[in-house]
Amino acid sequence: MKINISNIFNQMIDRFDDEFYWYEDHSGKEDFLVYSPNVLKVTGYTNEEILEMPGKGREIIFDDDLREMRETVEEFKYDSSKNSLSMEFRMVRKDSKIIWVKETLVVERNRRGVATKYYGKIANIGQFKETEELLKNEIEEYRKTNSSKDNFLALLSHDLRAPFTSILGFSEILMNEGNLSEREKSEYLSYINDSSQNQLRLINDLLDWSRIQTGRLKIESTRVHAKSLVYNAVSSLTGIAVRKNININVNIPESLYIEVDERLITQVISNLISNAIKFSYEKTSVEVSANVYNELFSEFSVKDTGVGISEENKEKIFRIGRTFTTEGTKGEKGTGLGLALTKEIVEKHGGVIWFYSNLNEGSEFHFIVPTSQNTILIVTSDKHKKESYSKLLKQRYPLYKIVTAENGYEALGIIISQMPSVIITDHEMPLMNGIQLIQSIRRKDKGPDIPIIALLSKQSEEVKNSYQQYGIKTIKDEPIDEDELNEKLRSLLN
Repeated sequence: MKINISNIFNQMIDRFDDEFYWYEDHSGKEDFLVYSPNVLKVTGYTNEEILEMPGKGREIIFDDDLREMRETVEEFKYDSSKNSLSMEFRMVRKDSKIIWVKETLVVERNRRGVATKYYGKIANIGQFKETEELLKNEIEEYRKTNSSKDNFLALLSHDLRAPFTSILGFSEILMNEGNLSEREKSEYLSYINDSSQNQLRLINDLLDWSRIQTGRLKIESTRVHAKSLVYNAVSSLTGIAVRKNININVNIPESLYIEVDERLITQVISNLISNAIKFSYEKTSVEVSANVYNELFSEFSVKDTGVGISEENKEKIFRIGRTFTTEGTKGEKGTGLGLALTKEIVEKHGGVIWFYSNLNEGSEFHFIVPTSQNTILIVTSDKHKKESYSKLLKQRYPLYKIVTAENGYEALGIIISQMPSVIITDHEMPLMNGIQLIQSIRRKDKGPDIPIIALLSKQSEEVKNSYQQYGIKTIKDEPIDEDELNEKLRSLLN
């Protein structure tokens, strides 16, 4: 009986676009093979094109998978106990794109167990494979994270216990030894204080790191004066720097402002400077600098010429599961958590941190955080002045944001939220004049002294002197002397 291949072909209805069927028959005098129409959508080849290939389609199987696939099929073909088989392998489409497919194969066997008819379905499982690969990567990352946390907890348990050896030991001596000299008492109390300070830093770092990991620590960014932030961090470390006779040099332009959580970035700066002091030799310097990195970010760096970092320890930097502690040049202890926390904080701000270091040559840590656009605040109730000064400043200072306020009270609200780089204020205004505004600013301003230019029209020398007592630059307002205004602005903004 002759088999009607057309009828078989028409019965092979494709249900989905990403799969096709095939049928092969060896039961008659004439072998034949046929593919369903969707073979074109999946492979890019027509039924006719595949049948014209010498290997009837084996040519489009990815070379690395072909050998294993053929061995699997041959073994299945002669195993009379099996009638079905599933395989996953790769195919090379006509457009040269490699795709993953899954083939489900069912056979009919004759009385001797020889396979005579084959029914196959091949489905494109590329998306499934991509998802599978992503899941594998995620599982591997979770595995690494869990391993890191286990290592971290082991290190942490040691670091939490270690300071109490000194605290308890020296406190017991102080309580039980009545014949100690004042020098000995002072020395033992110093050990207790150092251990307690170290323990407190560890606990604070641990709490902040924990809050970041659990999402409970929110970044509350405000406009912050970069130089003042660094000086605040330096002031808290002056004591340990003086004890090692180390100079801390700060090189940051007055005009640099950043958009950050002030407390957290102060902690970052403090951690880096503290480490630089710790690993520096006596009578050396630590350099702290910052400047614009690009249109969006500002770059900070902390550089020392101390002991540096070995190649072995470089890979452990910032990694919470592989934290390590090294004594400073005078035996100072560290928490081993500071740099990991520093990296977390910087990245939460959308920044990046990196370092350069050579053993016995020192280290240089860099990080970037968002820049806050510099602003010039114009305070005047005169509509004409507001428009003319705004237009002039936008032309002369295109990178600065120009903000205006109707009166002193509105200006104070803007100053609190935006911390302008410079203020240009009229003298005669409703509610409060320019002098009263400056007095309020000086009382409220906890950061740097904001540079101010006062606009005077026909004011007396007494009024002019009142401004000068506050260190305020004045300028004649009518008519506007553009060159004089530009000269004074340039001296304040640079």
